[in-house]
Amino acid sequence: MEILTFSPEQFKSFVLILIRISIVLFMFPILGSRIWPNLVKAGLALMISIVLLPVVQPDPALFPETILGGARLILSELVLGLIIGLTVRLFFTAVQLAGQLVGFQMGFAIANVLDPESGGQGPILAQMGYWVASLIFLLLNGHHVLLSTLADSFAVVKVGSLGLSDGLFHKMLEVSGDMFTMAVKLGAPAIAALLMTSAAFGILAKVVPQMNILIAAFPVKIVVGLFFFGVCLEALLYFTRHYVAGFEGMLRTIMNLIA
Repeated sequence: MEILTFSPEQFKSFVLILIRISIVLFMFPILGSRIWPNLVKAGLALMISIVLLPVVQPDPALFPETILGGARLILSELVLGLIIGLTVRLFFTAVQLAGQLVGFQMGFAIANVLDPESGGQGPILAQMGYWVASLIFLLLNGHHVLLSTLADSFAVVKVGSLGLSDGLFHKMLEVSGDMFTMAVKLGAPAIAALLMTSAAFGILAKVVPQMNILIAAFPVKIVVGLFFFGVCLEALLYFTRHYVAGFEGMLRTIMNLIA
C-alpha cells in the first residue's frame, strides 16, 4: 500500500489511526522515554499506523470537519492515551517503589543517580529494578500485547468518543491500590532481612556497648540488602509474567468502561 495513492477516505482513516497510536506510544513508559529521539518515536508511530490501516479501517466519517471537532478528537484520544499509559506505568512504579523502600532500609536514601527517562534524579535501586522490569516486560512480549490491544481498541472505543464512568474511576483506584500491594510483596524479602539485621545490631549494641554499631552495621546492611534485593529481582520475573498474562484482559476491561 502506497501512501501517495491513498484516496481521501483512506487518508482520513490513516490520520485517525495515527492520532491514537502516536498518543499512546508517547504515553507508554518504555517507548515514550526521553532517551528515544522524537523522530524515532514519530517514525515508529507512522510505521505502526500504516501496518494497522488495512486491518483496522476506522470509519472516515469520524474525521472532524471543523477545528473545534479536531480539538475535541485530540483531547479524547489524549485522555485515552493517558489512561492506558497510566495503567502500564503503575506496574513499573510499583517496582521502583519496592527498590526505593529497600534502598531506604539499606541507608541509600540520598544515593541517587541520573534517570535518563525523566531527566531527573532517582534512587539507585529503584532505577535498577525499573530497567530489569522493562527488560523482562519486553522479553515476555508485553509490547506485542499492547499493540494487539490497540488494534482491537478501534472496535471497542470509537475514535473521538470517550465516556468517563464511575466504574472506570473505581477500576483505576483498584489498579492504583494494587501498585502499593505489589511493591510491598516484591520488596518483602529484602525489607524483612534488613529489619532482622537492624534488630540484631540493636541487641548487639546492648550486649557490647563498646562496639561502634553505626560503623559496623552500615557495610553489613549493604551486603545483606544487595543480596536479598537480588532475590527480589528473581521474584520480579514471576510478578512480571503474572502481570503480562493479565495485561490484555485488564486493558480490555478499562476500554469497555471507557466506551
